[in-house]
Amino acid sequence: MKFSNIIRYIFGHRIVVAAVLCLFGLSLFQTLGAAGRKVRRVNMDDRVYLVHADILKFDQFGPNPDAQIVKGRVHFIHKGASLWCDSAYFFQESNSVKAFGHVRYVQGRELSLIAKRASYDGMRQLLEARNDVVLHHGNKVLYTDSLDFDRFNNYAYFFEGGRLVDGKDRLSSDWGDYNTQTREAVFWYNVKMHSSNRIITTDELHYDTKKSIAHVVGPSRIIQKGSVINTTDAYFNSKTDKAEMYSRSTVTDKNKEITGDSLFYSKKTGLARGYGNVIYVDKKNKNQLLGHRLIYNEKTGIGWATGHALAKEYSQKDTLYMHADSMKIYTFNINTDSVYRKVHCFKHTKVFRSDVQAICDSLVYNSKDSCMTMYKDPIAWNADRQILGEIIKVYLQDSTVRETHVIGQALSIELMPDKKHYNQLSSKEITTYFVKGNVRRVVASGNVKTVYYPVDDKDSTLQGLVYTETDTMKLYISPERKLQKIWTPKNQSVMYPMTQVPPNKYKLPEFAWFDNLRPTGPADVFLWRGKGDNNKLKPQDRKKAPLQNIDNTEK
Repeated sequence: MKFSNIIRYIFGHRIVVAAVLCLFGLSLFQTLGAAGRKVRRVNMDDRVYLVHADILKFDQFGPNPDAQIVKGRVHFIHKGASLWCDSAYFFQESNSVKAFGHVRYVQGRELSLIAKRASYDGMRQLLEARNDVVLHHGNKVLYTDSLDFDRFNNYAYFFEGGRLVDGKDRLSSDWGDYNTQTREAVFWYNVKMHSSNRIITTDELHYDTKKSIAHVVGPSRIIQKGSVINTTDAYFNSKTDKAEMYSRSTVTDKNKEITGDSLFYSKKTGLARGYGNVIYVDKKNKNQLLGHRLIYNEKTGIGWATGHALAKEYSQKDTLYMHADSMKIYTFNINTDSVYRKVHCFKHTKVFRSDVQAICDSLVYNSKDSCMTMYKDPIAWNADRQILGEIIKVYLQDSTVRETHVIGQALSIELMPDKKHYNQLSSKEITTYFVKGNVRRVVASGNVKTVYYPVDDKDSTLQGLVYTETDTMKLYISPERKLQKIWTPKNQSVMYPMTQVPPNKYKLPEFAWFDNLRPTGPADVFLWRGKGDNNKLKPQDRKKAPLQNIDNTEK
């Protein structure tokens, strides 16, 4: 039999020339060029072509009788891609290759791969690379030990552990895939991402390498410059340091923590925005700010809350609850030992603590001196005492009221133990001083009027009603809440026996008792029961000083 017939019998008619030339270490492209074939046609063909090999042989009795065995500077091409290796089994009938030793795959200008061994299926356009695999795509590098590259769908799948490096971003996981067309990667199980100063730990992460945006799904933890984020659905931009978190997430920064159904956070600006049952906690200063919508800047200490807004202050033994339609918080001397805050509450403000309750239109709380300043028709309660006026200041200390100051149309009323009679005091201003939560001294000034009932020390019966008018009055109360003495510079007083009190003298003309408006508990601060229009306090205009007319006419 002629030599050419033997070759046709063994290898088939299509590669007779290529087989013979490869035995002598010649190039297939040289043969094609000599035959006048175009390279473009070879690149677009569905067949895998052997371009070069130093040695080509065939072993019909070996483990791969259908394979051509090629060695030494082996080079294959398929649809524009090239594959190099030290040796390979070339299965021409199945259009596939098994490559060994220094495998290198190149597709286009951006994509290349190296591995110790690989299998390539030309029919499925699938490359299976194993052992020390490194995939380069632009400036992205993927390291793994097992990778399948699907050319048809532009997907690279890795398993048994992988690591993607994209500039400053580094990601690792047990499983994952990477789309070479969209440049998006997905990682599963034991996922960890290092991005600048951020470390993300999760079980599922989607990463867009074009936009440098990472999307975590499922329980995840993110650590960044002292901040810790716990979330189950969040997006992070490694270029802008911005984060979007959903499905009830929490951001903890040192002693500060914010939780919400949806959070938007920028580490660069320190701005955090929360929506849906948001809770901001300052663990160091022991206060909280809650609301359906909340904005807070951790660098400036300025925040805003609305929608069921509630502030809690628990630096003392008891917790103070403040609610309003909207709240603003300001921080002074932030990140210092002398830090303090001011909380501004406006519209339908209510306050509750076990020893003090209040309602007003607007309120300012200053943590520096633990002072609540209430404006526009305020009312405050302590035990059986009620105070109201144009402005009320309440100073808190050690879970008790230390001092109250009522400015403008001040009225103080105390319900007697018999629950029928009231001690009353009205003036322009009233200052009350407390000791361990009990009234010990009251100072009233300006148009003072008072109604009080002296009590018999023996049987606690009421001795009568005393009505007094004066300019200034000081009342001293015993720890047992009994009147010890009264001081006035000059006064007009009258005392009525209890059986001879005129009906119109039991109460001052300014008397108003609003016990039905008093907050009864922390939950009650959300229920507004304001005064009726007829009971609202009408501020009195101050008298203006006479204008001074200065004649500046030039002579």
